[in-house]
Amino acid sequence: MAPQRFHEQFDQIQRSMPDVPLALGPDDASEFIYEKGVVLARDGRDAALVEETVRTHFTAATGLTGDHVRRDSPETNRSGITRIKVGDPGHGDRRGDRAVTHALRAMSEREGRAGRRIVSRNHVVSIAVNSCPGDEPVPASLSQGTNPAPAEAAHDPGTAVGVLVVDNGLTHDHALVPLLAHVDGDLHGTETDADGNLLQYVGHGTFIAGVLAAVAPNTDITVRNTLNDAGAILESELGDRLFEAVADGWPDIISLSAGTSNGRTDGLLGMDAFMQELHAHGTLLVAAAGNNASASPFWPAAYADLPEYRDVVLSVGALRGDGEFGACFSNHGSWVKVYAPGERLTSALTGFDAPVPYAYQHSTYEACRYGFTYVCTCQSPSHVGVLSEDGGTVKPDQVMFEGYAHWSGTSFATPVVAGLVAAHMTANKETDPRAARSQLLAANTQFAEVRGAHVPALRPAGWRPVPVVQRPVGA
Repeated sequence: MAPQRFHEQFDQIQRSMPDVPLALGPDDASEFIYEKGVVLARDGRDAALVEETVRTHFTAATGLTGDHVRRDSPETNRSGITRIKVGDPGHGDRRGDRAVTHALRAMSEREGRAGRRIVSRNHVVSIAVNSCPGDEPVPASLSQGTNPAPAEAAHDPGTAVGVLVVDNGLTHDHALVPLLAHVDGDLHGTETDADGNLLQYVGHGTFIAGVLAAVAPNTDITVRNTLNDAGAILESELGDRLFEAVADGWPDIISLSAGTSNGRTDGLLGMDAFMQELHAHGTLLVAAAGNNASASPFWPAAYADLPEYRDVVLSVGALRGDGEFGACFSNHGSWVKVYAPGERLTSALTGFDAPVPYAYQHSTYEACRYGFTYVCTCQSPSHVGVLSEDGGTVKPDQVMFEGYAHWSGTSFATPVVAGLVAAHMTANKETDPRAARSQLLAANTQFAEVRGAHVPALRPAGWRPVPVVQRPVGA
């Protein structure tokens, strides 16, 4: 039986949030993760309405008690969101939370009359890692260089495009990589476990910064460690953390390789205030489409499909190694506006001060879990991971990183596109990143095939295709 990657990811995130009981949704469909016993509402009248309606509904119409229903956060956060407890978070298991489900149901009629969103689950927003288990980094030779290779352009502090990477922090030795000489920001902090092994996701933000710097050398890149807890954060906290990330000023471009689906088509309640301020500024948000091989909207990338945000947000899916077709793991659909190489890219994972070991967390599959016929990251390179083995009876495979890595995901297609927008700004002396986005897409003549659709594809000049191997029929 192939390992169930989403459940392994759930366990990893739950360990990083030991005090937050979590459940899968909707109804154990494994599309998203949310906090048990809690719903979200906007501060003020909406929060009071949710509290009153849910308490009355629980008392009159269900076997649930209204005793738990109360506001759980002060109305002082900048995101304008209140957490409301609606049940005992210790009830049930990962398969769902009936208190939250009933609370949403209790508000459905009110929302219908109001014609707007009033209540929401408190979703976990996480780094858009590949849902295939083979997305973990693979050591790469320093002599082969990065892929994409660095563009031939100089860094000019006077004209450099400001790019903010909202991710986990930089590795402590990142500055030893020449490509990252102009990268600034937060360090990750703890990078290894008690045995000296690199922790999962460490290097994610560093890798992204390297891809960005290679595609667009004339950038001032700042990396924030907003997502340092196993790459995850609760929706109720996300808005405030995003505001903190731009506290020193709004950049030209934000590159964000994280998100969540939520079963809706109108965005994340916890991001409303931030998205409104983003709209008011000139910043362009370039966001990863996610790696669930799903057409379900993944937020915040899917804001690109809402009329008021079409020029504000650019959603990015991933192409497979040859750049001709969509990667097996990439989310897809009309809300994904562009695709870029995102399979087996090469960038800096750490600096070069010392080799560091890494023990794989997830085992690979015998075949692509999504039924693709090419040998994808689900299958190769083959390895055994500690999270996938029952009882820990099999020793996980271990590798040594000396600086560079191959890695796959829409996480890494995203900085490719952010870099191309930045490079277009430099080449055309364009100061408006949203205008640069429109110009870049309008001038693009490259396409790829994704799930039978002909879609826009952006492939940087320094990118080298990776040969794709087809699995023999019947294998």
